[in-house]
Amino acid sequence: MKKHLVLITLLIFSGINVYAQDRLLTVAERSGFTSTANYEDVMTFIGHLKELSQLIRVEKISESVEGRDVPLLIIGNPLPGSPEELKNDSRIVIYVQANIHAGEVEGKEAVLMFARDLLSGKHPGLLDNIVFLLCPNFNPDGNEPISPLNRTYQNGPVNGVGVRYNGQMLDLNRDAMKAESPEVRGVITNVFKKWDPLVFMDCHTTNGSYHVEPVTFTWMVNPNGDNALIKYMRDHMAPAMSKKLSNEFGVENCFYGEFYDMANPEKGWYYEAAEPRYMSDYYGLRNRLGILNENYVYADYESRVRGCYWLIRSLADYSSAYKNEIRNMIREADSRTVSRGLNPAVTDSFAVEYDVRPAPEKVTIKTYEAKLVGEVDGWKRYEKTDIQKTVTVPYYVDYFGTRHVKFPFAYLIKTSDPDVLELLAAHGILLEELSQDSEIQVERFEISELKGSQRLNQGHYTNTIKGKYVKELVSFREGTIVVRTSQPLANLAAYLLEPQSNDGLMTWNFFDRYLVPQWGSGYNRYPVYKLIEKTDLETRNKE
Repeated sequence: MKKHLVLITLLIFSGINVYAQDRLLTVAERSGFTSTANYEDVMTFIGHLKELSQLIRVEKISESVEGRDVPLLIIGNPLPGSPEELKNDSRIVIYVQANIHAGEVEGKEAVLMFARDLLSGKHPGLLDNIVFLLCPNFNPDGNEPISPLNRTYQNGPVNGVGVRYNGQMLDLNRDAMKAESPEVRGVITNVFKKWDPLVFMDCHTTNGSYHVEPVTFTWMVNPNGDNALIKYMRDHMAPAMSKKLSNEFGVENCFYGEFYDMANPEKGWYYEAAEPRYMSDYYGLRNRLGILNENYVYADYESRVRGCYWLIRSLADYSSAYKNEIRNMIREADSRTVSRGLNPAVTDSFAVEYDVRPAPEKVTIKTYEAKLVGEVDGWKRYEKTDIQKTVTVPYYVDYFGTRHVKFPFAYLIKTSDPDVLELLAAHGILLEELSQDSEIQVERFEISELKGSQRLNQGHYTNTIKGKYVKELVSFREGTIVVRTSQPLANLAAYLLEPQSNDGLMTWNFFDRYLVPQWGSGYNRYPVYKLIEKTDLETRNKE
């Protein structure tokens, strides 16, 4: 009888243990990598993580358009109760975000797996040096309509994925500057501003040029960001991550890009998404390190998920080992930005147009011979053959300005439009007000042409503008908004406020109603003025 009781007890506890282990498997793992998690799956798994360890807390980045929580996992040992507790902490904060495009699900599954393994002690030492912020499901509304009819060209999961857009039909990876979505506005406010992670990685899946490597990634590239940080990523951090990913974790990888010409790959490998509407480039304008991860859609689903997992680990290993170097470099970048704004030199400028050139080092890509199968509207369409080839080619990723305007001491904004001011404040840009009526010698942008696009982009007929700056003595009333460039986010402020910027308030129609008169011809004045030279301004902080 006793033997039977012992056996029954063992079976019960064995069953409990199996159940507990099963709860800590992701949907991808439990399904043999045929499925991906829906919203409830994600939130349930997060609940199990909270039961697993006391080193995790869950906050809400935002609530989606359709009313779903966008979760933020905070993992640390000790677990910080607030960002203020980290002011004198030696650890570095990094943020990994996934599923911004909810048809690109590898990051979602990889982040959940990594969080579990981190809390289970499978990555010893990382929590000594890092506080992790992890968002597995940034676009929960896009994640819900999981169907095998979405992204049918990709290699799994066979049971389907979500869609690209959020509940507003916005592409969240085009929303960083205008921040129209609650998800993007939330991450700027509740992650970037609140926690100020020094390193950020955004996880995606790409269907670009044919290649073998299941994992690709690159770094922030916009030339209006801090050049030293860009070069640091290019020359040190990214190559080290790539080497570790390949040599220690056995994951084939390359830097993200596409061939100029699939039929002639020797022409070069290029990366063309330099605008800060893309979140990794946006993060570069904040003087922080931004990484774009693109897992290769034609590799098998399991390889993509596991490859992304090990890329996260590679990022964590580097950030842990070089945390002090990263912190010092970012501190220096902030200091350079503030110092330039205190007394801009005549040579200080902002790039309103830019181009790309090869990086100093070539890249090696494992690709395939391609054959031409047709041409549509002038675009040649190729299919890969089964013949593999390896090419070492120029990597077109170094962006540089081709046309510049003067970088000012301050911007003065002659409108109290809440859409404008609330957006600037949401980004964390410091706003002041003139404390008295003033006459100030400024540069005014004189518009010669204003055109909207012929096709909607993110719900906008985006603008291009032509004109020139003219010097003028202008009267400004008390309360006029002043944006000094002696602040860490000066590069971001300039990008938003310069009229000829390709991703600013002008681009996204914030000033349209002020510029085009209801009657008559011509244009009203652009409501943002540039104070070029250092000037004593009587100001107060805007409340």
